[in-house]
Amino acid sequence: MQKISWQRAVLKIGSALVAPDGEGCSGEYVLNIARFITECRKQGKEIVLVSSGSVAAGRAHIKVTHQPTIAEKQAMAAIGQSQMMANWARFFDFPCAQILLTSGDLRDRTRYVNIKNTLRELLAYQALPIVNENDSVAVNELKVGDNDNLAAYTALVSQADTLIICSDIDGLYTADPRKHKDAKLIPQVDEIDEEIHALAGGAGSKVGTGGMRTKLQAAEKCTSSGIQTLIVNGHNSDVFEQLLRGDCPGTLFTAKATAKGARASWLQHALQSAGDIHVDEGAKNALLSRGASLLPSGVTDVAGNFNTGDAVTIKYNGTAIAKGLSLYCADDLQLIKGKHSDKITDTLGFTLGEAVIHRDDLILL
Repeated sequence: MQKISWQRAVLKIGSALVAPDGEGCSGEYVLNIARFITECRKQGKEIVLVSSGSVAAGRAHIKVTHQPTIAEKQAMAAIGQSQMMANWARFFDFPCAQILLTSGDLRDRTRYVNIKNTLRELLAYQALPIVNENDSVAVNELKVGDNDNLAAYTALVSQADTLIICSDIDGLYTADPRKHKDAKLIPQVDEIDEEIHALAGGAGSKVGTGGMRTKLQAAEKCTSSGIQTLIVNGHNSDVFEQLLRGDCPGTLFTAKATAKGARASWLQHALQSAGDIHVDEGAKNALLSRGASLLPSGVTDVAGNFNTGDAVTIKYNGTAIAKGLSLYCADDLQLIKGKHSDKITDTLGFTLGEAVIHRDDLILL
C-alpha cells in the first residue's frame, strides 16, 4: 500500500454517497466521511469539501414521471442545495460555508482570485468550505459539467497539495472489476498517458455524472500542477481509517516534481480555448526553445471567432504546443498574419502591441 502525506486536501464526494437512493440526503455514508474530516482537522490538516447531491436531494420534492427538464432539475437543485448543506452541517461543531461556482467564475481571472482569497480566509477561520456547482442557475455553456473536474479546479484555486476523489470502487483497475473478475487494482500511476485513459469506462453511477473518465481528467489537471490525486472507495469506512494513518487504499496518481504557478495553472486548466492559431516552424522553435512571445509574422492561419483577451490554442502541424491570451481578435489577426510587427498599424490603423500573444500570457503544453 502506498504511503502518503498531505497538509491541505480537497475531498470530492459524489451523489451516490450523499443521496444513495437518489431521493433525498442520507447519513449512511456521510457519517464516516464527516468523522474523517473532523479527525483530519484534529491532526492540523485542512479540508475543502466538494459535494454533489443537490439535485438528488431535491428530487423528492419535485416529483415527475418523465425525464426532468433543465428547469425542473434546476428547481430540484435549488431546493436540494440547502438540504445537502444541512445534512453535512449536522455532523460538525464548526461552521460550514457554502460556495457555489460556475465555469464562468473559474474562467474570469478576477473572480478566480476572489475565490482563492475567500477559501483562504475560510480555512484561516476554521470553517469547512463546501463547494458545489451552481446547478440552480448554470446553463450548459456555464457548467463545469461534473464534480470530478470541479474538484480539480477547486484543488488548483485553493492551492491544495492533494485531491481525494471518493468513488464507488477501490480505484483504477486494469479492467472494469464489475464485469471482469480478473481485473487488478493499479496502486500507483506516475504518468497519465493514452494507455491509462483507455482504461476509463463510462459513468458508473445511476445518480452521479462522473465515471472514471472524468476522474482521470481531474487527476491529470492536478498532477500536472503538483497536486497528488487519490481515487478511493467512499463506501468503505475502513478507507478513511487508512487515510488517517497515511496509507492510500486505492490508486495514487503521483504529482509532477515541479508545480506550475497559479497563473499558469489557470491558463492551462480553467480557460477554454475560443479558437486556434496555427504557426510556422520558426514561431514554434521560438516559443518552445527561447520562451519568446508569438509575433504575427509566425502566424500562418486562424480558426475560430475569438475576441481580444480570449484564450486560444497555438498549433503547429495540427498539434497543440501552447495556449495563451490573444491580444488581437480573430478578424484582425487574419489581416496581420504573416506580417512583421511594424506593419500592424499600417494594416489595422492601430496597434495593441507587437506580439499576438505575450510570453507572460502564454503557457507551453
